[in-house]
Amino acid sequence: MNDIEPTPSLQGQTVVVLGGSSGIGLETARLARSAAAEVIVTGRDSERLRQAGVELGAVRTAQLDLADAAGISEFFEGLSAPVDHVLVTGGGPTYGTIADLDFDDARRVLDEHLLGSLRVARHAAHSVRAGGSLTLITGSHARRPGPGLSIAAIAAAAVPVIAANAAVELSPVRVNAIAAGFVDTPLSARLLGAELETRRAELRQTLPIHRVVNAADVAATALHLMTNTAVTGATYDVDGGQQLIP
Repeated sequence: MNDIEPTPSLQGQTVVVLGGSSGIGLETARLARSAAAEVIVTGRDSERLRQAGVELGAVRTAQLDLADAAGISEFFEGLSAPVDHVLVTGGGPTYGTIADLDFDDARRVLDEHLLGSLRVARHAAHSVRAGGSLTLITGSHARRPGPGLSIAAIAAAAVPVIAANAAVELSPVRVNAIAAGFVDTPLSARLLGAELETRRAELRQTLPIHRVVNAADVAATALHLMTNTAVTGATYDVDGGQQLIP
């Protein structure tokens, strides 16, 4: 059990989680529900989305891809009333050396991660109540260069810039970002496959916190950014000190 502060109340508020059917998104939706919020969740996988909707008692679910501009517009225009908070999380990055880069895959990832964030921000300007929040989830790959990290690093470097500019343009809606390091989620398991346990063991040994970051750690930060009305334009690192390791 992690030592996490008691969850602030979101009673009477509505939280939209884009990418809320698994991983960080689902854990954030769970935490929002425990804080008495109503939740709306989207996801790409229809069965996972159905299960999440039932578990959460979601007021609405929608199958949605962040690269689908028309779908995003339809989703936000279909909201019956302004919402209080929006969290954007999605599929993982693509990895590959520049020499072997799949440019179609790279284009898809950058479109979803960067233009998808901008598409949501555009709608949040009208769909999120004054004083509410938009939180963007990205990675921490921009902290240190490495083979195969170009696309992941570009996305991670750009999202904090989007958040800062959107915080100015969307005011009084608050906009922030979370830069997550390795997080133990089903997505990480799919990406690493048989190497997952080796990576977990390495992080337990080397991270300053001596444990692996999990989805609940990121979700707790997301709830903090929803409830702390003094924070906007910020990027919070949730990586267990990973960037401090030589």
